[in-house]
Amino acid sequence: MRANNGKILAAFIGALLLVYAGLALLKGGLYIGKHEGDTLHLVQILFRMQDGDWPHLDFVTPIGILAFAPIVMFLKAGLGAGQAMLAGQILVASVLSPFIWWVARSRFSGGWAYLFAVTIVVLCVAMVPGEAEDAISISMHYNRWAWAAAFLAITTAMLKPRTARTHALLDGVLVGFMMAAMALTKATYFAAFFLPVLIGLLARGAGRTVLWAIVAGLLSAVVATMIVGTPTIWLAYLGDLLNVAGSEVRPQPGHDFSYVVSAPAYLGGSLVMLASVVVMRQAGRRSEGLMLLLLAPAFFYVTYQNYGNDPQWLWLLGLLLFARLPDEGLSNGFGWNLRLSASFCAVAAFALATPSIVNLLASPMRHYALDAEKYAPLIPGSEVHENLRTYAPRAFQLDFRAAMDGEGTAFASYKEYAKRDSTSVKFLGEDIPFCTLEVGLVGWFETIANDLANWDGGKGKQFFTADLLSSHWLYADLTPLKKGAPWYYGELSGIENADYLLVPNCPVSAETRKTILNEISAQRWAGEMKEVRRTELYTLYTLPGEKAVPVSSTGETK
Repeated sequence: MRANNGKILAAFIGALLLVYAGLALLKGGLYIGKHEGDTLHLVQILFRMQDGDWPHLDFVTPIGILAFAPIVMFLKAGLGAGQAMLAGQILVASVLSPFIWWVARSRFSGGWAYLFAVTIVVLCVAMVPGEAEDAISISMHYNRWAWAAAFLAITTAMLKPRTARTHALLDGVLVGFMMAAMALTKATYFAAFFLPVLIGLLARGAGRTVLWAIVAGLLSAVVATMIVGTPTIWLAYLGDLLNVAGSEVRPQPGHDFSYVVSAPAYLGGSLVMLASVVVMRQAGRRSEGLMLLLLAPAFFYVTYQNYGNDPQWLWLLGLLLFARLPDEGLSNGFGWNLRLSASFCAVAAFALATPSIVNLLASPMRHYALDAEKYAPLIPGSEVHENLRTYAPRAFQLDFRAAMDGEGTAFASYKEYAKRDSTSVKFLGEDIPFCTLEVGLVGWFETIANDLANWDGGKGKQFFTADLLSSHWLYADLTPLKKGAPWYYGELSGIENADYLLVPNCPVSAETRKTILNEISAQRWAGEMKEVRRTELYTLYTLPGEKAVPVSSTGETK
């Protein structure tokens, strides 16, 4: 690498950031085309943090503080929610840019350094979660941010610097900070990649790097604790993670583990990964082969834990393989040229990952070019926050899915063949018909919220909602539930502070409604509840002020 290439690379990263910042911020807001529920979940958390609440301490979420803090900074500075989300992404990419520069320059040569830099920047600033569907969505932005940190740490651990000179301090600080960033963004990534990164460093003799990484990681934990103001944040965070892990509602957000390893859509990537391990080991790249072997289950696990189950690690695999191609002239027992074999594996990984990475890369440009006239505020009447907008038909077109084979219907004779065990529920002696909301979240929440706010008994009260989302307080003068969960994961979080139970007739998730109502029915105080209000949209029940120790739906004390 020529002496000035580091400056050129730095200028390239800076220019890339400026282009993406311009595309994002000059649009004047964020215009989403799907995942309204996920976005409302994010907005609830952001607004609560803006008002002084802390994740885990004041409300339940398995997502770490760093997933929200960069956005909250801009909310507190006066930006609307849409602009704050976009500015938060640019901030994350900017903070990571020195680390991106260092890894790209020290581990890759030629154009590969620039491709690696583009990859990490795009993971920070994209406006889709990945996959091949091109509708704009900020949903699960924390997965992209955590992948960016993971790519930096994994690359540093697996690849030796291209020069003979070692940089244990720089590498160690980078790895320590990236591991801390994963832990404070989404702990799944930290849990999955801790051992592969540690063993990968030790396998190539980078013990001093490990020591500096530990120092940097511990320092990050101390700083985070000081900012929050109490070490109990870690126990609360662990409690939220255990809550989700034991939840019947959403222990994982997609396919099961075996599916994301061996199903037709994923088998090709799994085989490429295993072939890469074999080729690298046969070529004498033993530490690299060992790390890839350890990374395989880690990559599979993170993919399994992420909604959409998008194996974005395949792009990194291609980069790593091209960076450490075997030497010329090496062959295995079958006579295969190992350098060529590794190149084939890298090309296959790139090919499988291309739909997702191109979607990420192009999403800010698609967002900038979309027709803003077709979008409406996600939270109407929120003034500055109306720059967070969603596709209007999805916001206000109220579509429901309901059972047509109930008693007295023309299809009643077919009811015995229906499979509704996961949604059929009896609550306080009443059978609740199956119905679920398909689209129209904004109109749904706004109508119910206004009805509650205009009811004399609702002002200043806290509501526990028997549904996946509880976003009503965003739409009217209502109070967010203390210790509640913006996205329901289990254990009736916050119900001890609620004044009323809100049971929607057509929830976002009928399965979640059933789980919650079964949990409540198992409580010792359930018999004290009284119906206080019934409309065509929901039923409201009083909750006793003093509630007994919660028990599970099986009757066991929690």
